[in-house]
Formats: sequence, C-alpha cells, structure tokens
Amino acid sequence: MSKNIINFIVTIVLAYVLSLFLPWWSVMTAALATALFIPLRKAAVFFIPFLAILLFWFVMSYFLSSGNDFTLAKRIAVLLPLGGNPYVLMLVTGVVGGLAAGIAAIFGKQLSLVLVGRK
Repeated sequence: MSKNIINFIVTIVLAYVLSLFLPWWSVMTAALATALFIPLRKAAVFFIPFLAILLFWFVMSYFLSSGNDFTLAKRIAVLLPLGGNPYVLMLVTGVVGGLAAGIAAIFGKQLSLVLVGRK
C-alpha cells in the first residue's frame, strides 16, 4: 500500500478513537501525529488529511443527524445561508474540519523536518 492510503486510513481511525475522548480538535491531533510518523510529499501533506477528515466528519454528522430525521441540521441550515439543506451543512462541516486537519498536518510535517534536522 502506498503511504497516501496508509496515512488516509490511519488519520480516520486515529481521529475516530480520539474523538471518543477529546473535543473537536482531536482531528488536528490525529492529522499532526500521522503527518509526523507517516511522511508525505508536497501537496499530499495537506490534501490527504483534509480529505480524510472531510469524509470522517461528513459521515459522522450524517449518522448523528439521521437519528432525528435531520431536524436540527435543517434548522441550522436555515440559520446559515444554506437554503435549509442539511447536506450542504454537513459538507461545510467537513470542509471546516478538513481545513483544521490539513493545517495541523502541515505543522506535523514541518515539525518532523525540524526534528530530523537536529540529528
């Protein structure tokens, strides 16, 4: 398996496990840790964790919202300029989480370069 796929899977699994115990920012910790220990190259450093957490948060928000027939998601989508569409709200939620994870992964990559440079 390539490092991209391994990083993608490990990021999702680690984010899920950490989200059981920690608040929303646990996805940033997962992305930082995977970028630190499973190095990626160039733009993949940002986009692999971004896509992993986007998918993770979209799926989690879907399952959490489907339990009450998307009632709360529809109401929040009305408050935001999303036209009352709960799926667009879930996509926006995933993008916000993905951005946080992507930026944390870039920090993890930079941290790994600093730590390797000291040796």
